[in-house]
Amino acid sequence: MAFPLSVAALAAGLVVSAPSSDATSTFVVRIGGDCSAAAAQVVEQTGGQLLSVQPVGDTCIITVLVQGNGQRPRKVTVKVPM
Repeated sequence: MAFPLSVAALAAGLVVSAPSSDATSTFVVRIGGDCSAAAAQVVEQTGGQLLSVQPVGDTCIITVLVQGNGQRPRKVTVKVPM
């Protein structure tokens, strides 16, 4: 499923935490718009494969699978305040 990536979403300011050494990382990204725009931006930034998008209250929880360098892929969860 492809998500349109808007210029506004790309130009939005981002706050991203540093990745941890464990298998699951959590990033916080702040952008305006709906969950599809947020998901498209997270996929673009991580280079990962979209696994799920869940709107929860005023937040989108986006999970992507990111390939490692010769390692097994890791699951990355991103919370996007709306």
